[in-house]
Amino acid sequence: MAPRPPPRQRLRGARGGRAVWSPRGFAGGGWVGRRGRAGAGPPRASPRASPRPPPGRLLLARGGGGGRDRRYRPQRRVSRFEAIRARAEASERSKRCFARINRACYRMGDTQCHRERKAEFGHGNHKENSPFLNNLEAGKGGDYYDKNLALFEEELDIRPKVSSLLGKLVNYTNLTQGVKEHEEAENTDGSKKKVSKSPSMGTLMGVYLPCMQNIFGVILFLRLTWMVGMAGVLQSFLIVLLCCCCTMLTTISMSAIATNGVVPAGGSYFMISRSLGPEFGGAVGLCFYLGTTFAGAMYILGAIEILLTYIVPQAAIFHPSGAHDASSAMLNNMRVYGTVFLLLMAVVVFVGVKYVNKFASLFLACVVISILSIYAGAIKSIFDPPEFPICMLGNRTLSRDQFDVCAKTIVKDNITVASKLWELFCHNTSLTTDNCDEYFLLNNVSEIAGIPGAASGILKDNLWSNYLEKGEILEKAHHPSVDAAGQKNNLHLYVLSDIATSFMVLVGIFFPSVTGIMAGSNRSGDLKDAQKSIPVGTILAIVTTSLVYFSCVLLFGACIEGVVLRDKYGDAVNKNLVVGTLSWPSPWVIVIGSFFSTCGAGLQSLTGAPRLLQAIAKDNIIPFLWVFGHGKANGEPTWALLLTALIAELGILIASLDMVAPILSMFFLMCYLFVNLACAVQTLLRTPNWRPRFKYYHWALSFLGMSICLALMFISSWYYALVAMLIAGMIYKYIEYQGAEKEWGDGIRGLSLSAARYALLRLEEGPPHTKNWRPQLLVLLKLDEDLHVKYPRLLTFASQLKAGKGLTIIGSVIQGNFLETYGEAQAAEQTIKNMMDIEKVKGFCQVVVANKVREGIAHLIQSCGLGGMKHNTVVLGWPYGWRQSEDPRSWKTFIGTVRCTTAAHLALLVPKNVSFYPSNHERYNEGNIDVWWIVHDGGMLMLLPFLLKQHKVWRKCKMRIFTVAQMDDNSIQMKKDLATFLYQLRIEAEVEVVEMHNSDISAYTYERTLMMEQRSQMLRQMRLTKTEREREAQLVKDRHSIARLESLYSDEEDETDPVPENIQMTWTKEKCDSEKRNRSSAVGSFRDLISIKPNQSNVRRMHTAVKLNEVIVNRSHDARLVLLNMPGPPKNTDGDENYMEFLEVLTEGLERVLLVRGGGREVITIYS
Repeated sequence: MAPRPPPRQRLRGARGGRAVWSPRGFAGGGWVGRRGRAGAGPPRASPRASPRPPPGRLLLARGGGGGRDRRYRPQRRVSRFEAIRARAEASERSKRCFARINRACYRMGDTQCHRERKAEFGHGNHKENSPFLNNLEAGKGGDYYDKNLALFEEELDIRPKVSSLLGKLVNYTNLTQGVKEHEEAENTDGSKKKVSKSPSMGTLMGVYLPCMQNIFGVILFLRLTWMVGMAGVLQSFLIVLLCCCCTMLTTISMSAIATNGVVPAGGSYFMISRSLGPEFGGAVGLCFYLGTTFAGAMYILGAIEILLTYIVPQAAIFHPSGAHDASSAMLNNMRVYGTVFLLLMAVVVFVGVKYVNKFASLFLACVVISILSIYAGAIKSIFDPPEFPICMLGNRTLSRDQFDVCAKTIVKDNITVASKLWELFCHNTSLTTDNCDEYFLLNNVSEIAGIPGAASGILKDNLWSNYLEKGEILEKAHHPSVDAAGQKNNLHLYVLSDIATSFMVLVGIFFPSVTGIMAGSNRSGDLKDAQKSIPVGTILAIVTTSLVYFSCVLLFGACIEGVVLRDKYGDAVNKNLVVGTLSWPSPWVIVIGSFFSTCGAGLQSLTGAPRLLQAIAKDNIIPFLWVFGHGKANGEPTWALLLTALIAELGILIASLDMVAPILSMFFLMCYLFVNLACAVQTLLRTPNWRPRFKYYHWALSFLGMSICLALMFISSWYYALVAMLIAGMIYKYIEYQGAEKEWGDGIRGLSLSAARYALLRLEEGPPHTKNWRPQLLVLLKLDEDLHVKYPRLLTFASQLKAGKGLTIIGSVIQGNFLETYGEAQAAEQTIKNMMDIEKVKGFCQVVVANKVREGIAHLIQSCGLGGMKHNTVVLGWPYGWRQSEDPRSWKTFIGTVRCTTAAHLALLVPKNVSFYPSNHERYNEGNIDVWWIVHDGGMLMLLPFLLKQHKVWRKCKMRIFTVAQMDDNSIQMKKDLATFLYQLRIEAEVEVVEMHNSDISAYTYERTLMMEQRSQMLRQMRLTKTEREREAQLVKDRHSIARLESLYSDEEDETDPVPENIQMTWTKEKCDSEKRNRSSAVGSFRDLISIKPNQSNVRRMHTAVKLNEVIVNRSHDARLVLLNMPGPPKNTDGDENYMEFLEVLTEGLERVLLVRGGGREVITIYS
């Protein structure tokens, strides 16, 4: 037997009807079709399908299941009421659950979800994994409901009990940013999986130490001493204070966000995107990714600098060929070795992140030991300063690696001979001064202590700044010297400044040494109590590192000679690392420790950056990044790692640590700026979900941190800041226009709501001034049986008229009961939204479910909009085919809508022949837009062509305005007055006055009116006769069943006469006589049609319509669009059908017509 299909599944049968599953207890079960077919198997659209019963009949088949070749066997006929009752009984057990799933899928607009949910539900394996959703465990047996919760049985169908919810929440965990799960995936076989351990890391191991490891880095060992020498102790304190205040305030904001719920993988990206929305999140997330990637490049360059300058200088591949190309040779070495190191590190990360995590503790130990050796050396320098003499020529510092003895001459075998220094400056060994450098001859050579010690009082000399330009010689102030011009070819013998320095440059170079505060939030999934550990651990790490930086600035200024501090590469101390000269017990402690720590930091950056990119790609907010969301089977982001290595290679090719540091400073500062902004916005909006456990925050602190971040960006490098903002702005706009729609409950959405509320309250103060009036549209769309838009060109016309400005509401009405057709309403809304996207209509969608279409339209006209942001113009489609239809409901709905808009004082636009209107891709290079101004309607007819001409479709069309003059009007003066009026309105248009002479009513007009009234009378009699036939055929049916079925199955509202209360069930003599009288009167009324005389009022109206139509067709037959006043409907509803005929005659022979009816107020003014 075939499996039972999903309950209440809608299939398209013959003629667009429905098919439902009948329960087996009702006529044997099977498929029940409506208006099409019924049978044992589900309806199929295949051409090989079995023969169908005649249309309009509803049959039930015996048996269930049904095979492919099983034919439909006609059985007894059943009424529509019985079919509906069968459908209701069939879906009684499961309709609530399936309706909930159906609504959720429709709400998401995901048809694939809809299909999968139906299939899953139909086969009985419906599963829900989230703790917040309903999970009906029907397969476990037993009563689902507790007896003492019987009152809440309906709610428990769709909502979980509190006990089950809490049980799932306790077991709910988040994946981290690729630490534990990747190690477990690598260590487990494909057949055997490890059970993931619960988070167990505390504040020390989970937050404090990782933050310390990420904050301390290459800048501390390679550039901090140089910064103190250039900026002085006081300005160095200011630089450190600014940077540490920035990170501390950012940490306070980050702690508030991180403790406002669970922060899974992504760290700062997750916090910003969920707080400020996908646009800001994607932009800042990519900036943070680029910053982390360039940080990896910076760490690699630092490691290569340590390797080639202090450990093995002999490993250099490129050597300077002259005295002045040492810098270029060093940069080339950095590029080659940096690329090799990058490849090795990328291979290590690709092989497995577990190796990086295992060596993380070793790298952190190297950092701690190196820092402790600095403090030990500083203490030792008080009693026993290390021996690092500096050779000075006058007050200039000499590069010590090119000679051994700091003297002009030396005594060898009691003979004074020239030293190596003499040979370098005089280019001879004979002690002759002919070719000697003048400055060398006039100044003495002396040696001073490079590390005087903390007790030497050198601190007062190092308090103030000593910024240098590029190529300037390092000089010691107040040292005796004779000023003289030296030879330029001897400059390489001095210690020179390799870059121009300033306070702003040093800020950009130093800031990367305080980054890394996000390490704790990135590991939130590993923490036992993340909401406690993240704030405490991160703040303690920042306090610790800030104290280290402040103390190091003070110690360097108090222990090391100023010229040595300004010597970036240690040329004056024989190519030793400057900070290493202070350390104890040996300079190699710092050299080796800093080398391994920078390598470890580079590996951490290359590990974290690809996972951050993978998190962004998996969120699917940037479509072109989707490929980077995939990786190896264990989740390793292979493609993201490849892209990260390529971007890091760009930083390697720059090859200068001082050039790369400001780049990543920009990206990190922008990330920190938006963290502060997110906290400030959430705090000021006071959203109900903003309940952080960390209480020591304030919006003023967040704004202060944001201001410091912005100031530091422009202080360090204003052009880098502009480039970073441009990149973030471009990403933001790309996500806004091309990215996926995400609703994360972000603060920007809340900010928009607050701004919208404020603006709406302002609009409530009064109606808009005439100068600010523009058509705020309510477009009434009609949907077909498949919920497709019947006339999509109405949306095209609306988009051309609005051009993205003002309010546009797209409304539609679905007939039925709201409780039963909610899913259809959601599907219709999604269909309309998709069509709005196609036609590029910026606006809102409103779908109303009502028992009658006319009532639904009245509801839309009354209730759409909010406050002062309401529609003032209704766009209504023309009821095509109303003449051919015997059913008067379509044109009665149209006239009823016209009356509703008039009563509501709204303007009305009726595009006739809308299918011939141009699409948004067409262009009219010539042609006219003709306006026939017959009745003043507030200026709508003048304003609409002007608005249409703003669109590229109508831009090149010319505007012509025609007005009608009667016999007693001065047509020449009218034309002058109209031209003056248009000039004052600043509207360019041609003006023509058409004279309409009084003429007798033609025979054609009389004949047309007579035909109109005869047709109306005949249709009225036919409807009465049809009503009697239907009444006779329905005598055996229940009155309530008829009312119910008519409301369900009629596509339009019911206009037939109500069924009388007393229905005769048997034929009586009185009933027979009355039927005969009715039939005889009907025959007599048909005979009266021949002798009918038209109403004189209708004749006059028809005369006006015919004459106007002749004039309009004569003048505007080739116009691209014709706009004319729409006459109002008659006060007496008996003449509604005649009114439709008048409109048809008025617009006959015109291809594109826009009927316009004003709203009763002025919409255009001559004043500025």
